Amino acid sequence: MSKNSVFCIATSHNQADRIVDHLKTESFSNKHVSVLFPNTYDTRNSVHERNTKGPGAVADASSVGGVLGWVAEIGPLAIPGVGPFIAAGPVVASLSGVVFSATVGTISRSLVALGLSEPEATRYEDKVKEGNILLSVHIDDVGDIARARDIFEQAGAQYICTTGSARKNNKSKAANQASPLAEPVLSAT
Repeated sequence: MSKNSVFCIATSHNQADRIVDHLKTESFSNKHVSVLFPNTYDTRNSVHERNTKGPGAVADASSVGGVLGWVAEIGPLAIPGVGPFIAAGPVVASLSGVVFSATVGTISRSLVALGLSEPEATRYEDKVKEGNILLSVHIDDVGDIARARDIFEQAGAQYICTTGSARKNNKSKAANQASPLAEPVLSAT
């Protein structure tokens, strides 16, 4: 898996579709895009069996709707103690280990394994449980981080964050910008 990721929350399927469509237009690989959201689809009518490396059956792309069906290996996933979800991309591998271990409260643990801090992972888990859509792009080229962030920002996504070496570089820049060259002198007048 790549060392850098950009995560965000989309508040609607339309917004998520716009983001994924823009990622597709900008030549991001569908194998590097992750999606996670509550499964509100009738899986009895929209799922067919297929052998995959991920757990369970894979949803028919047309049942998910819009361009979300472009994301690789999209399908239903039941997370013990949490409920049914639709998941795709690199996040599936992280979640599938949790599903097989039957650990409760596993979305945030899986997200930590993908490089998020515990507070960030918990925030994303809470947002997904509320019905929002977690999107991420897992990137090998650090130069693509800014492009992915721009796509998320242009679509009005929330809680955008970066993991990996790009995060460390951003924190270093922020620390350098925050540390003044000279301390201001306060007078007691």
